[in-house]
Amino acid sequence: MKLIIGNKNYSSWSMRGWLAAKQSGLHFEELTVPIMGEGWAEAKRDMGEMAPSSGKVPILWDEDTVVWDSLAILEYLADKVGRERFWPKDDTARGMARAMVAEMHSSFRSMRQELPMNVRKRIALDDVSDDTRQDIVRILTLWAEARARFGKSGPFLFGTFGAADIFYAPVVSRFITYGVGVPGFAQAYMQAIWEHDWTQEWISASEEEEWVIEQFEVAPQ
Repeated sequence: MKLIIGNKNYSSWSMRGWLAAKQSGLHFEELTVPIMGEGWAEAKRDMGEMAPSSGKVPILWDEDTVVWDSLAILEYLADKVGRERFWPKDDTARGMARAMVAEMHSSFRSMRQELPMNVRKRIALDDVSDDTRQDIVRILTLWAEARARFGKSGPFLFGTFGAADIFYAPVVSRFITYGVGVPGFAQAYMQAIWEHDWTQEWISASEEEEWVIEQFEVAPQ
């Protein structure tokens, strides 16, 4: 398999696809193209007919199968290796995990735009917009419910590391970058995500990247 991702410092969706591939336990070759750069246009030309119509990363190639969109990649890999590797076994917990992943996939637009992912950077914010504050409160509420109801077996949202943690890992990165204040339970969860071996591998690689996207290097206005 081949996984095409964007810059590790900036690409939150690439991080989700990459973590899903790591969680699968399957071997994959990693190909990085700089988002918002000429490298991506060149890579799409090289793909020819294999390039997806979306023109976005991440993209998973598995022989003749091409899967784009991070959630589709996660579900495809779950089908290959067993869904229990990604999702809770309990029906109620699994239902909530699916809903949380779907909400992360489709919502929180204000937070995404106002607090773009930048793994290397630390930016002190005086304030955020009301819409972004609502997004943050909603995320913390989801985390609190998942941890309280289903997180007793481990430090992650549903105890053990899974699909929900994969999808909220870039949010942890954003909260750390912008110094978002969170309650103690959330600090403990964020620490578990940040210290995870795969997150540390992603962080180390992002620090070695030479690409810089200037618009993501300044404090939001």
